[in-house]
Amino acid sequence: MSLSLIPGQKLIAATHNPGKAVEIAAILNGRFEIVTAGSLDLPEPEETETTFVGNAILKARHAALRAGMVALADDSGLSIAALNGDPGVYSARWAGPDKDFTRAAEVIWHKMDVAREQQGDAFTTAAWFTCALAVAWPEGHACVFEGRIDGTLVKPRGAKGFGYDPIFQPEGFETTFAEMDADAKDAISHRSRAFAQLKAALID
Repeated sequence: MSLSLIPGQKLIAATHNPGKAVEIAAILNGRFEIVTAGSLDLPEPEETETTFVGNAILKARHAALRAGMVALADDSGLSIAALNGDPGVYSARWAGPDKDFTRAAEVIWHKMDVAREQQGDAFTTAAWFTCALAVAWPEGHACVFEGRIDGTLVKPRGAKGFGYDPIFQPEGFETTFAEMDADAKDAISHRSRAFAQLKAALID
């Protein structure tokens, strides 16, 4: 079988997060019909892997097998140097079942205050977003691509975006992801970098 994606093809975004689905559709330039796992009432699989790549493949294969069509899934998260890379693959879980990222940000800054006292001059606010993007076919084949963007952890600013966007300021910019227009964020984000690799490999 040919491992490629054909413009106009219907794809499942293996997510129940409508914000993420909109972002995926935009990054793909409207060239594909995107439906979400949530809209098809597909259950969310338990994310049992310990890496972004592992969880992305798990979610994509789960959706592709159950819906019988090609599925896209990403596993992404915020990693913080002073917290030994946490929350990392557990970024969503830190927000709890209600996806309360405001509360998660408060937890992060409490942990950062503790880290600052413990680490002294070694303390840093360096952080990075990672996105592992998997494409899975119902027959079981899968491809995965990974993107990363480095930056700094800051106090919450901005009301755009979603998740941890208000507390992440990408390197070389004076604004957080949550202060950027969607087009500006999509041009540089970890997700767009993973999608650039996907486009080169499977579409263009």
